[in-house]
Amino acid sequence: MSDLFDRDAPPGQPLAARLRPARLEDYIGQSHLLGPDRPLTRALARDQLYSMILWGPPGVGKTTLARLIAGYTRSHFATLSAVSAGVKEIRAAAFEAQQRGQSGQRTLLFVDEVHRFNKAQQDAFLPWVEEGVFTFVGATTENPSFELNNALLSRARVHVLKPLSVEELRQVIDRALIEPAGLGEAGIEASDSVRDLLAQAADGDARRALNLLEIAADMAEAGGDGAAPALSQAVIEEVLGESTRRLDRGGDLFYDQISALHKSVRGSAPDAALYWYCRMLDGGADPLYIARRVVRMASEEVGNADPRALRLALDGWEVQERLGSPEGELAVAQAILYLASAPKSNAAYVAYNQARAHVASTPGHDVPVHLRNAPTSLMKSLGHGHDYRYAHDEPNAYAAGETYFPDSLVGTRYYQPVDRGLEKRIAEKLEWLEGLDRAATHRRSSEPS
Repeated sequence: MSDLFDRDAPPGQPLAARLRPARLEDYIGQSHLLGPDRPLTRALARDQLYSMILWGPPGVGKTTLARLIAGYTRSHFATLSAVSAGVKEIRAAAFEAQQRGQSGQRTLLFVDEVHRFNKAQQDAFLPWVEEGVFTFVGATTENPSFELNNALLSRARVHVLKPLSVEELRQVIDRALIEPAGLGEAGIEASDSVRDLLAQAADGDARRALNLLEIAADMAEAGGDGAAPALSQAVIEEVLGESTRRLDRGGDLFYDQISALHKSVRGSAPDAALYWYCRMLDGGADPLYIARRVVRMASEEVGNADPRALRLALDGWEVQERLGSPEGELAVAQAILYLASAPKSNAAYVAYNQARAHVASTPGHDVPVHLRNAPTSLMKSLGHGHDYRYAHDEPNAYAAGETYFPDSLVGTRYYQPVDRGLEKRIAEKLEWLEGLDRAATHRRSSEPS
Protein backbone atom coordinates (compact mmCIF):
# COMPACT_ATOMS: atom_id res chain seq x y z
CA MET A 1 0.00 0.00 0.00
CA SER A 2 2.84 2.37 -0.78
CA ASP A 3 1.07 4.15 -3.64
CA LEU A 4 -0.68 7.39 -2.81
CA PHE A 5 -3.75 6.50 -4.87
CA ASP A 6 -5.70 3.40 -5.77
CA ARG A 7 -3.92 1.92 -8.78
CA ASP A 8 -6.77 -0.56 -9.32
CA ALA A 9 -8.91 2.17 -10.90
CA PRO A 10 -9.17 1.28 -14.61
CA PRO A 11 -8.40 3.89 -17.29
CA GLY A 12 -11.28 6.18 -18.19
CA GLN A 13 -12.69 6.29 -14.68
CA PRO A 14 -13.80 9.65 -13.27
CA LEU A 15 -11.21 11.75 -11.51
CA ALA A 16 -12.78 11.00 -8.12
CA ALA A 17 -12.26 7.25 -8.65
CA ARG A 18 -8.70 7.66 -9.89
CA LEU A 19 -7.77 9.75 -6.85
CA ARG A 20 -9.24 7.41 -4.24
CA PRO A 21 -6.43 7.23 -1.64
CA ALA A 22 -4.86 3.86 -0.91
CA ARG A 23 -3.22 4.96 2.36
CA LEU A 24 -5.01 6.01 5.49
CA GLU A 25 -2.59 8.89 6.08
CA ASP A 26 -3.66 10.38 2.74
CA TYR A 27 -7.37 10.26 3.59
CA ILE A 28 -8.67 13.82 3.93
CA GLY A 29 -11.30 14.75 6.50
CA GLN A 30 -13.01 13.03 9.45
CA SER A 31 -10.26 13.91 11.91
CA HIS A 32 -12.76 13.31 14.74
CA LEU A 33 -12.58 9.60 13.83
CA LEU A 34 -9.09 9.24 12.40
CA GLY A 35 -7.02 11.81 14.29
CA PRO A 36 -4.49 10.88 16.96
CA ASP A 37 -6.02 8.68 19.65
CA ARG A 38 -9.43 8.77 17.99
CA PRO A 39 -11.82 5.75 17.95
CA LEU A 40 -11.07 4.33 14.51
CA THR A 41 -7.38 5.10 14.77
CA ARG A 42 -7.13 3.09 18.01
CA ALA A 43 -9.18 0.22 16.59
CA LEU A 44 -7.02 -0.05 13.47
CA ALA A 45 -3.82 0.14 15.49
CA ARG A 46 -5.02 -2.84 17.54
CA ASP A 47 -6.37 -4.66 14.47
CA GLN A 48 -9.82 -4.66 16.06
CA LEU A 49 -12.40 -4.85 13.30
CA TYR A 50 -16.03 -4.31 14.26
CA SER A 51 -19.32 -3.80 12.43
CA MET A 52 -20.24 -0.18 11.85
CA ILE A 53 -22.57 2.23 10.12
CA LEU A 54 -20.95 5.16 8.30
CA TRP A 55 -23.53 7.94 8.25
CA GLY A 56 -22.91 11.14 6.33
CA PRO A 57 -23.78 13.19 3.25
CA PRO A 58 -22.53 12.25 -0.23
CA GLY A 59 -18.90 12.77 -1.11
CA VAL A 60 -17.37 12.66 2.38
CA GLY A 61 -15.44 9.41 1.91
CA LYS A 62 -17.68 6.61 3.24
CA THR A 63 -16.71 4.06 0.57
CA THR A 64 -13.06 5.08 0.62
CA LEU A 65 -12.89 4.73 4.39
CA ALA A 66 -14.44 1.25 4.24
CA ARG A 67 -11.85 0.19 1.62
CA LEU A 68 -9.01 1.54 3.73
CA ILE A 69 -10.27 -0.24 6.84
CA ALA A 70 -10.37 -3.51 4.90
CA GLY A 71 -6.81 -2.96 3.68
CA TYR A 72 -5.40 -2.09 7.08
CA THR A 73 -7.03 -5.11 8.71
CA ARG A 74 -6.00 -7.48 5.89
CA SER A 75 -9.64 -8.26 5.14
CA HIS A 76 -11.19 -9.12 1.81
CA PHE A 77 -13.31 -6.18 0.66
CA ALA A 78 -16.69 -7.39 -0.60
CA THR A 79 -19.45 -5.02 -1.56
CA LEU A 80 -23.20 -4.99 -2.04
CA SER A 81 -25.44 -2.15 -3.16
CA ALA A 82 -28.93 -1.93 -1.70
CA VAL A 83 -30.05 -0.49 -5.03
CA SER A 84 -29.55 -3.80 -6.85
CA ALA A 85 -29.04 -6.54 -4.22
CA GLY A 86 -31.53 -8.58 -2.22
CA VAL A 87 -31.62 -11.48 0.25
CA LYS A 88 -30.23 -13.87 -2.38
CA GLU A 89 -27.13 -11.73 -2.86
CA ILE A 90 -26.70 -11.35 0.92
CA ARG A 91 -26.70 -15.13 1.34
CA ALA A 92 -24.24 -15.54 -1.53
CA ALA A 93 -21.91 -12.99 0.03
CA ALA A 94 -22.15 -14.80 3.37
CA PHE A 95 -21.33 -18.15 1.74
CA GLU A 96 -18.25 -16.68 0.05
CA ALA A 97 -17.17 -15.12 3.35
CA GLN A 98 -17.50 -18.51 5.04
CA GLN A 99 -15.28 -20.05 2.36
CA ARG A 100 -12.63 -17.39 2.95
CA GLY A 101 -12.92 -17.83 6.68
CA GLN A 102 -11.97 -21.48 6.35
CA SER A 103 -8.63 -20.38 4.91
CA GLY A 104 -8.16 -17.81 7.67
CA GLN A 105 -9.10 -14.64 5.75
CA ARG A 106 -11.54 -12.13 7.17
CA THR A 107 -14.23 -10.46 5.06
CA LEU A 108 -15.45 -6.88 5.32
CA LEU A 109 -18.83 -6.64 3.62
CA PHE A 110 -19.51 -3.06 2.59
CA VAL A 111 -23.19 -2.28 1.95
CA ASP A 112 -23.78 1.00 0.16
CA GLU A 113 -27.11 2.83 0.57
CA VAL A 114 -28.02 0.35 3.32
CA HIS A 115 -31.11 2.39 4.24
CA ARG A 116 -32.69 1.26 0.96
CA PHE A 117 -32.94 -2.33 2.21
CA ASN A 118 -36.35 -3.19 3.67
CA LYS A 119 -36.79 -4.77 7.10
CA ALA A 120 -36.61 -8.36 5.87
CA GLN A 121 -33.46 -7.64 3.89
CA GLN A 122 -31.82 -5.92 6.85
CA ASP A 123 -32.74 -8.85 9.07
CA ALA A 124 -30.96 -11.18 6.62
CA PHE A 125 -27.61 -9.76 7.77
CA LEU A 126 -28.18 -10.52 11.44
CA PRO A 127 -27.19 -14.20 11.74
CA TRP A 128 -24.00 -13.69 9.72
CA VAL A 129 -22.99 -10.64 11.73
CA GLU A 130 -23.83 -12.46 14.97
CA GLU A 131 -21.68 -15.46 14.00
CA GLY A 132 -18.81 -13.28 12.80
CA VAL A 133 -18.94 -14.63 9.25
CA PHE A 134 -18.19 -11.14 7.99
CA THR A 135 -17.75 -7.67 9.42
CA PHE A 136 -20.66 -5.51 8.34
CA VAL A 137 -19.99 -1.92 7.24
CA GLY A 138 -23.02 -0.03 5.99
CA ALA A 139 -23.02 3.41 4.40
CA THR A 140 -26.04 5.69 4.50
CA THR A 141 -26.97 9.30 3.90
CA GLU A 142 -30.12 8.90 6.02
CA ASN A 143 -30.53 8.95 9.79
CA PRO A 144 -29.91 5.33 10.91
CA SER A 145 -32.25 5.69 13.88
CA PHE A 146 -35.12 6.20 11.45
CA GLU A 147 -34.07 4.00 8.53
CA LEU A 148 -32.36 0.95 10.07
CA ASN A 149 -33.76 -1.82 12.22
CA ASN A 150 -32.96 -1.67 15.92
CA ALA A 151 -31.65 -5.23 15.73
CA LEU A 152 -29.08 -4.27 13.09
CA LEU A 153 -28.20 -1.02 14.85
CA SER A 154 -27.56 -2.86 18.11
CA ARG A 155 -24.89 -4.95 16.37
CA ALA A 156 -23.06 -2.04 14.75
CA ARG A 157 -21.38 1.13 15.94
CA VAL A 158 -22.56 4.33 14.23
CA HIS A 159 -19.86 6.72 13.03
CA VAL A 160 -20.99 10.14 11.79
CA LEU A 161 -18.97 11.48 8.85
CA LYS A 162 -18.98 15.24 8.43
CA PRO A 163 -18.92 17.41 5.29
CA LEU A 164 -15.40 18.45 4.35
CA SER A 165 -14.35 21.97 5.26
CA VAL A 166 -13.28 24.46 2.60
CA GLU A 167 -9.67 23.96 3.70
CA GLU A 168 -9.97 20.18 3.34
CA LEU A 169 -11.56 20.56 -0.09
CA ARG A 170 -8.65 22.79 -1.11
CA GLN A 171 -6.33 19.93 -0.22
CA VAL A 172 -8.36 17.60 -2.44
CA ILE A 173 -8.28 20.05 -5.34
CA ASP A 174 -4.59 20.87 -4.92
CA ARG A 175 -3.71 17.18 -4.91
CA ALA A 176 -5.78 16.55 -8.04
CA LEU A 177 -3.88 19.25 -9.92
CA ILE A 178 -0.49 17.86 -8.89
CA GLU A 179 -0.72 14.06 -8.89
CA PRO A 180 -0.14 12.12 -12.13
CA ALA A 181 -3.21 10.01 -11.38
CA GLY A 182 -5.22 13.23 -11.42
CA LEU A 183 -4.55 16.18 -13.71
CA GLY A 184 -0.87 16.56 -12.95
CA GLU A 185 0.32 15.20 -16.31
CA ALA A 186 -2.01 17.59 -18.16
CA GLY A 187 -0.30 20.55 -16.51
CA ILE A 188 -3.56 22.36 -15.73
CA GLU A 189 -2.96 25.72 -14.04
CA ALA A 190 -5.37 27.25 -11.51
CA SER A 191 -4.95 30.31 -9.32
CA ASP A 192 -5.67 30.26 -5.59
CA SER A 193 -8.86 32.26 -6.13
CA VAL A 194 -10.12 29.73 -8.68
CA ARG A 195 -9.31 26.83 -6.38
CA ASP A 196 -11.08 28.57 -3.51
CA LEU A 197 -14.13 29.15 -5.71
CA LEU A 198 -14.29 25.43 -6.53
CA ALA A 199 -13.88 24.49 -2.87
CA GLN A 200 -16.71 26.81 -1.85
CA ALA A 201 -18.99 25.55 -4.62
CA ALA A 202 -18.44 21.90 -3.67
CA ASP A 203 -20.25 22.53 -0.36
CA GLY A 204 -18.47 19.87 1.67
CA ASP A 205 -18.58 17.18 -1.06
CA ALA A 206 -15.16 15.98 -2.28
CA ARG A 207 -16.65 14.00 -5.16
CA ARG A 208 -18.50 17.08 -6.34
CA ALA A 209 -15.30 19.14 -6.11
CA LEU A 210 -13.42 16.67 -8.28
CA ASN A 211 -16.27 16.32 -10.78
CA LEU A 212 -16.47 20.11 -11.17
CA LEU A 213 -12.69 20.29 -11.54
CA GLU A 214 -12.67 17.57 -14.21
CA ILE A 215 -15.37 19.30 -16.26
CA ALA A 216 -13.60 22.64 -15.95
CA ALA A 217 -10.29 21.06 -17.03
CA ASP A 218 -11.93 19.80 -20.22
CA MET A 219 -13.06 23.36 -20.98
CA ALA A 220 -9.74 25.04 -20.14
CA GLU A 221 -8.02 26.71 -23.05
CA ALA A 222 -4.29 26.61 -23.66
CA GLY A 223 -2.47 29.89 -23.25
CA GLY A 224 -0.27 31.54 -25.84
CA ASP A 225 3.23 30.35 -26.71
CA GLY A 226 2.36 26.78 -25.73
CA ALA A 227 1.54 27.68 -22.12
CA ALA A 228 -0.36 25.10 -20.08
CA PRO A 229 -4.16 25.26 -20.06
CA ALA A 230 -5.46 27.47 -17.29
CA LEU A 231 -8.72 27.42 -15.36
CA SER A 232 -10.19 30.91 -15.39
CA GLN A 233 -12.93 32.18 -13.11
CA ALA A 234 -15.17 32.53 -16.15
CA VAL A 235 -14.78 28.82 -16.93
CA ILE A 236 -15.54 27.86 -13.33
CA GLU A 237 -18.63 30.05 -13.26
CA GLU A 238 -19.81 28.51 -16.51
CA VAL A 239 -19.37 25.03 -15.06
CA LEU A 240 -21.21 25.96 -11.90
CA GLY A 241 -24.09 27.48 -13.85
CA GLU A 242 -27.29 27.03 -11.86
CA SER A 243 -25.92 24.27 -9.65
CA THR A 244 -27.20 24.27 -6.10
CA ARG A 245 -25.72 23.33 -2.77
CA ARG A 246 -26.50 20.17 -0.84
CA LEU A 247 -30.03 20.01 0.52
CA ASP A 248 -31.21 16.40 0.06
CA ARG A 249 -34.89 17.29 0.02
CA GLY A 250 -36.77 15.10 2.44
CA GLY A 251 -33.56 13.94 4.12
CA ASP A 252 -31.85 14.87 7.35
CA LEU A 253 -30.06 17.93 5.97
CA PHE A 254 -33.38 19.36 4.77
CA TYR A 255 -34.99 18.98 8.18
CA ASP A 256 -31.86 20.19 9.95
CA GLN A 257 -31.98 23.43 7.98
CA ILE A 258 -35.70 24.07 8.52
CA SER A 259 -35.05 23.33 12.21
CA ALA A 260 -32.23 25.90 12.21
CA LEU A 261 -34.56 28.45 10.61
CA HIS A 262 -37.30 27.78 13.17
CA LYS A 263 -34.91 27.96 16.12
CA SER A 264 -33.41 31.21 14.79
CA VAL A 265 -36.88 32.77 14.67
CA ARG A 266 -37.59 31.49 18.19
CA GLY A 267 -34.27 32.86 19.38
CA SER A 268 -34.99 36.36 17.99
CA ALA A 269 -32.03 36.16 15.59
CA PRO A 270 -33.29 37.75 12.33
CA ASP A 271 -29.95 37.61 10.53
CA ALA A 272 -29.45 33.92 11.27
CA ALA A 273 -33.06 33.20 10.28
CA LEU A 274 -32.51 34.97 6.97
CA TYR A 275 -29.30 32.99 6.40
CA TRP A 276 -31.01 29.61 6.84
CA TYR A 277 -33.92 30.73 4.68
CA CYS A 278 -31.53 31.64 1.87
CA ARG A 279 -29.57 28.41 2.37
CA MET A 280 -32.75 26.42 1.82
CA LEU A 281 -33.67 28.42 -1.27
CA ASP A 282 -30.12 28.03 -2.57
CA GLY A 283 -30.44 24.27 -2.11
CA GLY A 284 -33.66 24.11 -4.11
CA ALA A 285 -36.26 23.96 -1.34
CA ASP A 286 -39.85 24.75 -2.31
CA PRO A 287 -40.56 28.34 -1.20
CA LEU A 288 -44.21 27.42 -0.56
CA TYR A 289 -43.14 24.75 1.91
CA ILE A 290 -41.05 27.31 3.77
CA ALA A 291 -43.93 29.80 3.69
CA ARG A 292 -46.26 27.25 5.30
CA ARG A 293 -43.73 26.55 8.03
CA VAL A 294 -43.37 30.29 8.68
CA VAL A 295 -47.12 30.50 9.33
CA ARG A 296 -46.73 27.74 11.90
CA MET A 297 -43.86 29.68 13.52
CA ALA A 298 -46.09 32.75 13.83
CA SER A 299 -48.58 30.90 16.02
CA GLU A 300 -46.11 28.68 17.87
CA GLU A 301 -43.38 31.20 18.67
CA VAL A 302 -45.03 34.66 18.62
CA GLY A 303 -48.68 33.92 19.27
CA ASN A 304 -50.66 36.63 21.03
CA ALA A 305 -47.54 38.56 22.01
CA ASP A 306 -47.98 40.11 18.54
CA PRO A 307 -51.03 38.78 16.64
CA ARG A 308 -49.96 40.79 13.58
CA ALA A 309 -47.20 38.22 13.01
CA LEU A 310 -49.69 35.56 11.92
CA ARG A 311 -51.33 37.92 9.43
CA LEU A 312 -47.96 38.95 8.01
CA ALA A 313 -46.92 35.29 7.67
CA LEU A 314 -50.14 34.54 5.82
CA ASP A 315 -49.57 37.56 3.59
CA GLY A 316 -46.08 36.27 2.73
CA TRP A 317 -47.50 32.86 1.84
CA GLU A 318 -50.19 34.47 -0.33
CA VAL A 319 -47.68 36.65 -2.18
CA GLN A 320 -45.51 33.58 -2.84
CA GLU A 321 -48.53 31.74 -4.24
CA ARG A 322 -49.65 34.64 -6.43
CA LEU A 323 -46.36 36.00 -7.71
CA GLY A 324 -44.00 33.06 -7.45
CA SER A 325 -40.24 33.60 -7.50
CA PRO A 326 -38.40 35.83 -6.90
CA GLU A 327 -41.01 38.40 -5.80
CA GLY A 328 -42.76 36.02 -3.42
CA GLU A 329 -39.53 34.98 -1.74
CA LEU A 330 -38.93 38.58 -0.69
CA ALA A 331 -42.35 38.71 1.00
CA VAL A 332 -41.59 35.49 2.90
CA ALA A 333 -38.23 36.95 3.92
CA GLN A 334 -40.05 40.03 5.23
CA ALA A 335 -42.33 37.80 7.32
CA ILE A 336 -39.36 35.83 8.68
CA LEU A 337 -37.58 39.02 9.73
CA TYR A 338 -40.74 40.30 11.44
CA LEU A 339 -41.30 37.05 13.33
CA ALA A 340 -37.68 36.89 14.47
CA SER A 341 -37.83 40.49 15.69
CA ALA A 342 -41.27 40.28 17.35
CA PRO A 343 -41.87 39.65 21.08
CA LYS A 344 -42.13 35.91 21.74
CA SER A 345 -44.79 33.84 23.42
CA ASN A 346 -45.51 30.13 23.15
CA ALA A 347 -48.44 30.46 25.59
CA ALA A 348 -51.05 29.73 22.89
CA TYR A 349 -49.05 26.69 21.70
CA VAL A 350 -48.63 25.34 25.24
CA ALA A 351 -52.27 25.99 26.16
CA TYR A 352 -53.53 24.24 23.01
CA ASN A 353 -51.37 21.16 23.63
CA GLN A 354 -52.40 20.98 27.28
CA ALA A 355 -56.08 21.27 26.45
CA ARG A 356 -55.85 18.55 23.78
CA ALA A 357 -54.00 16.23 26.13
CA HIS A 358 -56.51 16.92 28.92
CA VAL A 359 -59.50 16.23 26.68
CA ALA A 360 -57.92 13.02 25.38
CA SER A 361 -57.20 11.69 28.88
CA THR A 362 -60.46 12.56 30.71
CA PRO A 363 -64.13 11.53 30.34
CA GLY A 364 -66.39 13.54 28.07
CA HIS A 365 -68.16 15.80 30.58
CA ASP A 366 -71.70 16.92 29.81
CA VAL A 367 -72.28 20.50 28.76
CA PRO A 368 -73.70 22.41 31.76
CA VAL A 369 -77.43 22.94 31.38
CA HIS A 370 -77.24 26.73 31.37
CA LEU A 371 -74.85 26.62 28.38
CA ARG A 372 -76.93 24.26 26.26
CA ASN A 373 -78.72 25.34 23.13
CA ALA A 374 -82.50 25.74 23.44
CA PRO A 375 -84.05 26.20 19.99
CA THR A 376 -87.27 24.28 20.81
CA SER A 377 -89.91 24.48 23.54
CA LEU A 378 -89.05 20.92 24.64
CA MET A 379 -85.44 21.87 25.23
CA LYS A 380 -86.50 24.97 27.13
CA SER A 381 -88.82 22.85 29.29
CA LEU A 382 -85.81 20.66 30.11
CA GLY A 383 -84.00 23.73 31.41
CA HIS A 384 -81.58 24.18 28.53
CA GLY A 385 -80.19 27.69 28.65
CA HIS A 386 -81.96 28.48 31.94
CA ASP A 387 -80.18 31.07 34.09
CA TYR A 388 -77.70 31.78 31.32
CA ARG A 389 -76.43 35.35 31.62
CA TYR A 390 -75.94 37.25 28.39
CA ALA A 391 -72.54 38.91 28.80
CA HIS A 392 -73.41 41.97 26.69
CA ASP A 393 -76.20 42.87 29.12
CA GLU A 394 -73.81 42.85 32.09
CA PRO A 395 -71.51 45.66 33.34
CA ASN A 396 -68.29 45.76 31.33
CA ALA A 397 -69.89 43.15 28.99
CA TYR A 398 -68.76 40.52 31.47
CA ALA A 399 -70.94 38.15 33.49
CA ALA A 400 -68.85 38.17 36.65
CA GLY A 401 -68.95 34.85 38.51
CA GLU A 402 -70.44 32.92 35.58
CA THR A 403 -68.88 29.51 34.86
CA TYR A 404 -68.39 27.95 31.45
CA PHE A 405 -66.59 24.70 32.31
CA PRO A 406 -68.27 21.47 33.41
CA ASP A 407 -68.63 21.62 37.21
CA SER A 408 -65.73 19.24 37.88
CA LEU A 409 -63.34 21.36 35.80
CA VAL A 410 -64.14 24.84 37.13
CA GLY A 411 -60.92 26.71 37.75
CA THR A 412 -58.86 24.80 35.15
CA ARG A 413 -56.19 26.95 33.50
CA TYR A 414 -54.42 26.24 30.21
CA TYR A 415 -53.56 29.69 28.92
CA GLN A 416 -50.82 31.51 30.81
CA PRO A 417 -49.98 34.77 28.99
CA VAL A 418 -46.37 35.85 29.18
CA ASP A 419 -45.14 39.23 30.36
CA ARG A 420 -44.17 40.38 26.85
CA GLY A 421 -45.79 42.26 23.99
CA LEU A 422 -49.58 42.36 23.75
CA GLU A 423 -49.86 39.34 26.05
CA LYS A 424 -48.74 41.52 28.94
CA ARG A 425 -51.95 43.53 28.48
CA ILE A 426 -53.97 40.34 27.96
CA ALA A 427 -52.65 39.02 31.29
CA GLU A 428 -53.65 42.26 33.00
CA LYS A 429 -57.16 42.02 31.49
CA LEU A 430 -57.61 38.40 32.59
CA GLU A 431 -56.39 39.24 36.10
CA TRP A 432 -58.92 42.08 36.31
CA LEU A 433 -61.73 39.78 35.18
CA GLU A 434 -60.71 37.21 37.77
CA GLY A 435 -60.99 39.96 40.37
CA LEU A 436 -64.58 40.60 39.24
CA ASP A 437 -65.28 36.86 39.53
CA ARG A 438 -63.91 36.75 43.08
CA ALA A 439 -65.98 39.76 44.10
CA ALA A 440 -69.16 38.26 42.61
CA THR A 441 -68.53 34.93 44.34
CA HIS A 442 -67.97 36.74 47.65
CA ARG A 443 -71.23 38.67 47.25
CA ARG A 444 -73.21 35.51 46.58
CA SER A 445 -71.68 33.72 49.56
CA SER A 446 -72.56 36.75 51.78
CA GLU A 447 -76.20 36.91 50.69
CA PRO A 448 -78.73 35.36 53.12
CA SER A 449 -79.94 31.98 51.96
